[in-house]
Amino acid sequence: MVMIRAARTSLSAARCMLSLSMCLAVIPLSPARADDAPQQMFNNACRTCHSIREGDNRQGPNLFEIVGRKAGSLPNYQYSSAMKDAGFAWDEAKLARFIARPDEVVPGNKMQPYGGLGSEATEKVIAFLRSMSPR
Repeated sequence: MVMIRAARTSLSAARCMLSLSMCLAVIPLSPARADDAPQQMFNNACRTCHSIREGDNRQGPNLFEIVGRKAGSLPNYQYSSAMKDAGFAWDEAKLARFIARPDEVVPGNKMQPYGGLGSEATEKVIAFLRSMSPR
């Protein structure tokens, strides 16, 4: 009797393992891809305050088509006077400097207490913003 129970238990365990291995064989595994890294960095570092959807202003202005846009120019967003008076259009170099050290580019901006990103993270965010901008 004990041997029959042991055999049934062993057979049940084998069926379970076979079922699991068959399920794993048909489930496509999708590890993080290298081309997802820029969006992931944007999501981790920027999305709390910014969106990439036109008109979707949050704590910070939306970044839809930011490259080429005059700083402080979106309607329906309350920029700091420093940003409104910045007098430049965003290009990749200016964005990279601003993302890394906002107070050095536009002293008196409203991105407080944000302290900036490192160079690798900044490059990824810029790559993502570039991919979202047709300009």
